[in-house]
Amino acid sequence: MTGWEPGLEFVFELKVAVSEPIRVGRTASEDLNVTPIVGGTISGPRLNGRVLGVGADWWVTRGATTQLDARYLIEADDGAAIDVVNRGYWHAAEDVERRLYAGEDVGEEDLYYRTTFVFQTGAEAHRWLTEAQFVGYARPEPGQVCIRVFRVR
Repeated sequence: MTGWEPGLEFVFELKVAVSEPIRVGRTASEDLNVTPIVGGTISGPRLNGRVLGVGADWWVTRGATTQLDARYLIEADDGAAIDVVNRGYWHAAEDVERRLYAGEDVGEEDLYYRTTFVFQTGAEAHRWLTEAQFVGYARPEPGQVCIRVFRVR
């Protein structure tokens, strides 16, 4: 063992605009919903652009944990299209959930809302997105989800 530890490099923040979730159904053990993605922005030191209104987040709640599976498209400022697959987990203590539903701001440190990304693009300028692992630290805001995206070094 070398003692080396991985680090994180902040690359951009996504502000993903969403519309009301569509409830698919509930069974005895889970609840499936789909949240349409309707737009948004990307800003940061490595990428700027917009989230296109193409895609959705399929989320399944099992007990206190929600498993997320989102797929959508982003467009870089240079016009390049980038496919995004974003999967992760969300859970929070009951008091944090009450604060969220009451409309209070809740920070990334108050809940577990973590995701991983896989990007695909044919644009040479953005190939770096297809050659590394990325993690996101998310927080809900009214009408959108904000995700700070980091490249794992």
